[in-house]
Amino acid sequence: MIITRIHSGPTAIAEAVDLLNRGELVALPTETVYGLGCDALAPLACAKVFQAKDRPLYDPLIVHLPNRAWADRIAVLSPIAQALADAFWPGPLTLVLPRTAIVPDLVTAGQDTVAIRWSAHPVFQEVAEEFGRPIAAPSANRFGRISPTAPEHVLSELNGRIRLIVDGGPCNHGVESTIVLVQEDGLRILRHGPITDRQLAAFGPLVSGNTEVSAPGTLKSHYAPRTPLVFGPVVPGPRHGLLAWDSAGEGYAHVERLSESVNLEEAATNLYAAMRRLDEAGLDLIVADSVPEEGLGVAIMERLRKAAARE
Repeated sequence: MIITRIHSGPTAIAEAVDLLNRGELVALPTETVYGLGCDALAPLACAKVFQAKDRPLYDPLIVHLPNRAWADRIAVLSPIAQALADAFWPGPLTLVLPRTAIVPDLVTAGQDTVAIRWSAHPVFQEVAEEFGRPIAAPSANRFGRISPTAPEHVLSELNGRIRLIVDGGPCNHGVESTIVLVQEDGLRILRHGPITDRQLAAFGPLVSGNTEVSAPGTLKSHYAPRTPLVFGPVVPGPRHGLLAWDSAGEGYAHVERLSESVNLEEAATNLYAAMRRLDEAGLDLIVADSVPEEGLGVAIMERLRKAAARE
């Protein structure tokens, strides 16, 4: 039986590096959400991530770099990709680029591209630097569920499936990284996140339309609570909860307010924790307010629509 521990400090970092070196899994904090890390260049270790998360093999993993130099070892960076990396790394931007031969097929779901980023979280950086190799780290939750933004969220999802959760406190951004496919004709946003459309548009045209490239978190249903979630307005029932933006919340059994000051950055930080509290409140239905689709509001609404989708 695996006993899962939450641990912090230098000994936790040393233990995390030891587990990674032995091909095991460890949950690590990033500036977006907690990730379930493994050696990205070891297929057997990566297979354990899919097993622990109940994740389908067609869903690729994001590879987190220990330093900028590793980018050129696992991907082919165009001038635009280099400029994006210069502007936003380390930080919450994932670039989808042509892969090199050292990246296992399991990581990329057999695609010719790989998703890479360099996290800005100091704890993740310290572990990655001491480990000295890329770390594959999808969100540290079971597949399709609400992403974890605190160590106790990871424990509720993966208790008994992994040995160590490195406690780095609550995550700063609260939603996953922006994912961008860098193409010859421009930038295609595959997942919205903390790096906004407006910021990206300074580096090239934003293109739309279908693409054959798949990326993490881009399925129709994702980030979903077990309790059904719908968008308001809905007449509240005795076992209904409200994920509130600007509604008063009258008549609901449980209300979680994304931001008392209706601030989108605060709302993004609080989103998953608020959804999780509603999901654990024994409700029949969660009703969600819409937020303005500007800046981080685009990423918040993308997550809410996926949480509401039922495949």
